[in-house]
Amino acid sequence: TGELVVFDNQACEFDYRESVFKGKYLDKFIITRVVYRLSKVANTRTEYGAIREELTAMNADPDDPLAVSEAVCNIRTSKLPSPEVLGNAGSFFKNPIIGVEQYEQLKTRFKDLVAYPEDRGKVKVAAGWMIESCGWKGFREGDLGVHVNQALVLVNYGAGKGAELIRLAASIQQSIREKFGINLEIEPRIYPALKHAGYNA
Repeated sequence: TGELVVFDNQACEFDYRESVFKGKYLDKFIITRVVYRLSKVANTRTEYGAIREELTAMNADPDDPLAVSEAVCNIRTSKLPSPEVLGNAGSFFKNPIIGVEQYEQLKTRFKDLVAYPEDRGKVKVAAGWMIESCGWKGFREGDLGVHVNQALVLVNYGAGKGAELIRLAASIQQSIREKFGINLEIEPRIYPALKHAGYNA
């Protein structure tokens, strides 16, 4: 309509890689401006993944935000291929968030399940671990595949097509559903035209 609407933080309903703009207001607004209010008090998060190990290797202070930022960049650089070298869409799948009860059931079947506690009695399960556990890490068919160092990343070795990538993603999702009973979501937006290629999650 061209009407200007202002959303405050609460109205955006931000969550793990989510907001109203990816849900009930999908394709309803064009975001023209954002305002960030940053705290001057450090609130570093070092309990996730290999951040603590990287900080130790760097001999860095875990309360130093700049050191934590550098550690995260080091980890991502070591795991994610550069788009200049190997075509990829970055981290392709979201880490699913499930209830504690479902997590406990999975943990009895998969002792080495990788997961992290979340707020409100939820648990974030490592999608990369599940994908690797299903044998996809390093998989390649033609010019498309799953990165050899990070199972969350789908890569294009040359002339792979978008529709083929969507079919690969759908196959990975199906194997996760069959083995773990979890619906694995993808991070990139999938446009309607590509859904005919086999993506229907």
